[in-house]
Amino acid sequence: MTQPETFPEDNADRPAARLKGHALIADYVTRLDGSPGVYRMLNASQEVLYVGKARNLKARVSNYARPSGHSARIARMISETAYMMFLTTRTETEALLLEQNLIKQLKPRYNVLLRDDKSFPYIVIAKDHAFPMIRKHRGARTVKGAYFGPFASAGAVNRTLNHLERVFQLRNCSDAVFSSRTRPCLQFQIKRCSGPCVGKISEADYARTVADAERFLEGKSTTIQQELAGEMMAASEALEFERAAALRDRIQALTNVQQSQGINPRGVAEADVVALHMEGGQACVQVFFIRAHQSWGNHDFYPRTGSGAEEAEVLEAFLAQFYDQKEPPRLILLSHPIEDEDLMVDLLSERAGRRVEIAVPKRGEKAELVENALRNARESLGRRMSESAAQARLLAGVAQAFGLPKPPERIEVYDNSHIQGAHAVGGMIVAGPDGFLKSQYRKWNIKGDELTPGDDFAMMKEVLTRRFARLLKEDPERKGEAWPDLLLIDGGAGQVSAVQEVMTEMGVADIAMVGVAKGIDRDHGKEEFHRTGKRPFALPRQDPVLYYIQRLRDEAHRWAIGAHRAKRAKATMANPLDEIPGVGATRKRALLAHFGSAKAVSRAGLTDLMEAPGISQAMAETIWNYFNDRG
Repeated sequence: MTQPETFPEDNADRPAARLKGHALIADYVTRLDGSPGVYRMLNASQEVLYVGKARNLKARVSNYARPSGHSARIARMISETAYMMFLTTRTETEALLLEQNLIKQLKPRYNVLLRDDKSFPYIVIAKDHAFPMIRKHRGARTVKGAYFGPFASAGAVNRTLNHLERVFQLRNCSDAVFSSRTRPCLQFQIKRCSGPCVGKISEADYARTVADAERFLEGKSTTIQQELAGEMMAASEALEFERAAALRDRIQALTNVQQSQGINPRGVAEADVVALHMEGGQACVQVFFIRAHQSWGNHDFYPRTGSGAEEAEVLEAFLAQFYDQKEPPRLILLSHPIEDEDLMVDLLSERAGRRVEIAVPKRGEKAELVENALRNARESLGRRMSESAAQARLLAGVAQAFGLPKPPERIEVYDNSHIQGAHAVGGMIVAGPDGFLKSQYRKWNIKGDELTPGDDFAMMKEVLTRRFARLLKEDPERKGEAWPDLLLIDGGAGQVSAVQEVMTEMGVADIAMVGVAKGIDRDHGKEEFHRTGKRPFALPRQDPVLYYIQRLRDEAHRWAIGAHRAKRAKATMANPLDEIPGVGATRKRALLAHFGSAKAVSRAGLTDLMEAPGISQAMAETIWNYFNDRG
């Protein structure tokens, strides 16, 4: 790549020093050629307004030089443009990729931006064990095995896993639990697992069941059902009635699964159905995941539309950003055509390592799938617009109640959770015009070694210190969206004073902060609100703003106590063998298989420890010293 046009700030002869808007752009056009590339439009403060790609930079940018014929959005953007930057690329596809990387990095005001770029869960059948386990997986594919997905939500994965457990009875326990079992667990008793851990099924039979599960996830359930029916008849004729009954139950479970799956397109084996509905300057993109002729759920997205972008631009930007970290399917069905379909096909095919097709169907089953997704997008956007209007009224009420200059765009609510100081965690939830922003939630393990157990003031100070230290490091000029307009603290005057001290020390005391105390009798509806230097006050019992604050506080409490319980459960379930230096997963399994439990390991002598597979004399001494406090 080259960068033929830059703008040194001390260059007084450059066009930006004397021109702006259409005239500025026209001047730049005279010095551009027909190369593919990316252009950036900046305002007088050198903030990036827009990032665009071009097959031909000169032709594309010259469109902005026309004084008329633009939409209100483009005309406003051109009028604010005081600088431009250009980067040429070798290919048009490279320009598309660079454009999306810059949009993701810079988040320009006039670009379409996918705000909820979440990862989606998969089902993995792990192949690193003689008896593979089946489980939910999210993130990088570090586990050796067969992956199936993506699913639209954890709920969709859990429902499918529930079906698979009933039909195929594959194990879902960890390898450590598997190796330590001496008798069947509850999953076996309720016919959700075939009990491979205690020899209830042979390795060969279990492997056949795994193969059946994989075929089911590939959409070959009818073939599986026919084979199971044949096996059931053979078992019945051989007078193996118990086996025949078990096969009958599996067939019935498989039939129930097929009946409950909903949309099952016959002519579409693998596709993402992407439908866009726009109304009132807002957009909803609905994505349905079709895999193995089955619908694996849907998810709605609400991209920022860049103040009036058209359908083609919104969908193209959505596809490029949505598949940035996700593998695209073989077929993508769209509700609207996009401008540079050939470039998008090349980009997605390159990312997938195979051919990806994009289509806008007009008739048949594929068109019905798109119409169904479009109807969901329309209904989802209608609900969201209704909720947004109500949310805007509530935020305006919050501003009035707490004397804020304008409705807050970002409210952060903090709470702590612990039991007499043990397993202490701090939690933060975030809310704004779009409701609860769950992707922005955070939790902190309280680390202060000098804290008095149960000192809520000190815990809150630690959480706020760590939160704002990171904000100041990442965005010291406060230009990003991560800076709050209002802090809500669970507590009264004491917590408010402690937090105010932290904020003053860190130089962020200008951020509004309110303490929410339970009030008289710790009763809902009697909350008192505390602000620094002002008298406490209460809101009328029937005030919608009061209910909203209660919901925020309850959500923060739910988030904090959930994190605390998870931390406590992890500590409770922790195996002491995990803390011994040199004892990894293999030695841990060997010790548990040999002795039966961690408690038995702790009571074993040196000679007994050395008899366990893979345990040398030196390792036996390490283990014995750990449990006998002689390290």
